[in-house]
Amino acid sequence: VQLQASGGGSVQAGSSLRLSCVASGLGFSTYKMAWFRQAPGKERQFAASIDWSGRITSYADSVKGRFTIYRDYPKSTLYLQMNDLKPEDTAIYYCAAPKEPFATDSPEYHYWGQGTQVTVSS
Repeated sequence: VQLQASGGGSVQAGSSLRLSCVASGLGFSTYKMAWFRQAPGKERQFAASIDWSGRITSYADSVKGRFTIYRDYPKSTLYLQMNDLKPEDTAIYYCAAPKEPFATDSPEYHYWGQGTQVTVSS
């Protein structure tokens, strides 16, 4: 299984970025997917998730209303649209998938991408 994240960059507050994560080696259409982020000096934290059907999404309170997670099945790609970015969004962003397909609720995430850096300046 490989998860290849991209799309990070350095932007000013109020800007937008779209992160992408191309998945290979797993049945993308059957896996819940998620984005996590790790800010400097802090533990990795959950940002957003989307179930295997694409119908159920979940967001951390800190990003709710600004970030949108979605997926493109033919491209086996997970996205995170980030709008109105704030300096506190600065972090390395990771995409992740659980070990088993059709996971529900809060699964343990087993597969991780390499991370993409997002830096937001004020």
